[in-house]
Amino acid sequence: MNKRKIKIEVTPEEFELLEAVRNYNKSYPDGYPQLLWFAQELFDNMLRQPY
Repeated sequence: MNKRKIKIEVTPEEFELLEAVRNYNKSYPDGYPQLLWFAQELFDNMLRQPY
């Protein structure tokens, strides 16, 4: 499968969320509860903060 790469600028918080999702996908199912919770927490915190 050929994956296309797109370059964009992201905030440090957005980068941390992307890395958390990638780590969750790599570790599933072993790291399931902790990594999923962490990614969801990052996402929820980003929604509550106005930019």
